[in-house]
Amino acid sequence: MLAEPTRRRILDRLRRSESSVGELVAALGMSQPAVSKHLKVLREAGLVTCRTAAQQRIYRIDLRPLRAVDDWLGPYRRMWTDHLDALERHLDSQE
Repeated sequence: MLAEPTRRRILDRLRRSESSVGELVAALGMSQPAVSKHLKVLREAGLVTCRTAAQQRIYRIDLRPLRAVDDWLGPYRRMWTDHLDALERHLDSQE
């Protein structure tokens, strides 16, 4: 789901501020149906929430699922950091 570049662009935009569908359409240069389709996928995945203000739907990012992914990635980040540190030490010792 996040492999789709447009969805990442929408999340990047919503990271800065909540936005209406119209604002997202203007910012992304896409059609309203296309943006709405992507927002539906993000909403069903729990990555965005929506509220109604007058006639507009206002979307905002929900960080909770992303925090869970970040927590899950933590051990992998540490593993790569350890490996890269070991590589740096090895390369330094070769000089």
